[in-house]
Amino acid sequence: MKLPASAFALFLALTATSVHAANLYAGQAKAAAVCSQCHGIIAPSVGAPFPSLAGRDADYLQLALKQYRDKTRVSDIMNAIAGSLTDNDIANVAAYYSKQQSQ
Repeated sequence: MKLPASAFALFLALTATSVHAANLYAGQAKAAAVCSQCHGIIAPSVGAPFPSLAGRDADYLQLALKQYRDKTRVSDIMNAIAGSLTDNDIANVAAYYSKQQSQ
């Protein structure tokens, strides 16, 4: 059975969306567990000294988290927290926060 090119393109688009959504959900879960106490899910608590991560560039967030994890960017708190993150965790958290509206 031959599928028309448009049906195949639709299949690819739906498959890619499902994978992307899974990354966002995984990122939201990890952010809630690891990041939200300081940075919030969308915005930190009013008056908190921590920056909001919502709407930040995903590449920037990935780079920063990898630097904290690898201790090439120094912050006692962030080095300890990011030290537990895998590359997938970092990509998922960065994707999640980058898709949030900044407040």
